[in-house]
Amino acid sequence: MSKEQNIIDFYVLCNRLKYVLRSGWISWNVKADRLESVAEHIYGVQMLAIAIWSEYSYNIDLKKVLMMISVHELEEIIIGDLTPFDLDKKTKKEKGHQAVEQILKNLSNADEIKNLILEFDECKTPEAVFANCCDKLECDIQCKLYDEKGYVCLEEQKNNKYLEVELVKQFINETKNWSKAWLKSSQQLYNYDENFLKVSNYVVNNKISNEIKTN
Repeated sequence: MSKEQNIIDFYVLCNRLKYVLRSGWISWNVKADRLESVAEHIYGVQMLAIAIWSEYSYNIDLKKVLMMISVHELEEIIIGDLTPFDLDKKTKKEKGHQAVEQILKNLSNADEIKNLILEFDECKTPEAVFANCCDKLECDIQCKLYDEKGYVCLEEQKNNKYLEVELVKQFINETKNWSKAWLKSSQQLYNYDENFLKVSNYVVNNKISNEIKTN
């Protein structure tokens, strides 16, 4: 195959992520007219990474971070956006890496891209830790945006497996608020550093969906 066909084939495959909906919002019965796609989530994580890097001056390779964020969800083209209740972590990782092999097989720099995905999954380098935290925090912020618009009712959560998680139940009972419970749970579950915690707490304590003036 030609390089041109490789480029277009890869693009068309990735384009599918525009239509893969984020499964967490389906699980929580979010009543928005249009739910966030995986592609939109990736874009949001990238923009969040740029902003956090800018304001807190992290000594990291931002280009590497953005590349990592761009490609780490490629597996979802094939396996979909699976929740922890769909597959155990080990099996999901195995299936994900198999999917990535298939998606990247014709690209010249496939190994370099796969290594970025493996680095993200191992979450040991400063860039991978930063990218993972941005990935989680972006989801937290989107949760707050949906909540502020009144798209979620805690009384309409029949068969929602997230409510079986003890930490989630604890914060739901304490806060009586969906997004606050989500954000507080994430602060316990993920390795947020001081700066990520500052942003997370700001989201908890402030209305963030006010219209932003651009002139």
